[in-house]
Amino acid sequence: MNRYDYTRDASSFNLCLRGEGKKWRHYAVDFPVTFTTQHGKYQTVRGEYFQPRGTKRAPLVVLLHGVGDVSVLPCKYLARSLSRQGIACFILYLFVHSSRMPDVVRKRLPALSDDEWYEGYRMSVVEVRQVVDWAGSRAEVDEERIGVVGISFGGFISAIAMGVDERIGAGVFLVSAGNSSKIAQKARASAIRRGYRVSEAEYNNIQNAYTEYLTEVAERGFDQVVPARRSYLNDPMTYACNLQQRPVLMINARWDEFVPREAVEDFWQACGRPDIVWFAATHATVWLWYPAIKRKIGGFLESVFGV
Repeated sequence: MNRYDYTRDASSFNLCLRGEGKKWRHYAVDFPVTFTTQHGKYQTVRGEYFQPRGTKRAPLVVLLHGVGDVSVLPCKYLARSLSRQGIACFILYLFVHSSRMPDVVRKRLPALSDDEWYEGYRMSVVEVRQVVDWAGSRAEVDEERIGVVGISFGGFISAIAMGVDERIGAGVFLVSAGNSSKIAQKARASAIRRGYRVSEAEYNNIQNAYTEYLTEVAERGFDQVVPARRSYLNDPMTYACNLQQRPVLMINARWDEFVPREAVEDFWQACGRPDIVWFAATHATVWLWYPAIKRKIGGFLESVFGV
């Protein structure tokens, strides 16, 4: 069973022109999620679409931010930059963005219940797939050339979406990784240590059980194996075997206090050792390297899509 299955409908996307530049048109977009959620505010998905001017059958990249609103800013900078290269960009506002979060969730983030995280991951991945559906209805977009670029939590969602949807042909994962229990146990950030760290014995049991599950998934496929823990279905490592031999770029921070190097290397190995770039930075200060990051992403997407 694939929990990220959904009912396809690309006809309900609403676009509103918000601005124009020499190289692009900028639209606000909204559309409904395809299933009922526990919070009504989640039902309407919001985003931004940058359409390159003068380009027919352009590639499309879906950009996904991290927890909170701050990491939307680099998504916007990247969208403008990539659209100048002839790449259409869709910034998707995830359930962890303030425009979509009900107050009851905002007050507790990131200490959400297992049910809330479970629903949030499902919503986010399905929403990416809905954007891919919509891309197939757009005359200016080449549905054979679609990629994802995800930052932090958005990188988790990007990796899962690419792992379950073969239409997504390239992925860039920034300051992100896999093996969520290792991230929770090894991260240096106090917000994670307080809320998610367990005893060493329990951690070892979780890791051993997850390793056994991943072995079964590699042999039979994630949709044919029943996980011992529901949280396994939220972990990019579960889908990493589907990313091997596919175009992937990882960009990580050497001193990341939220995403420890051990978890990054686990995910990198599971993905088949794709290209990886390490910057001398923390989780947030990696954006001091924005010019280099922009060049890396632009060059990678150009090479994959032949822009």
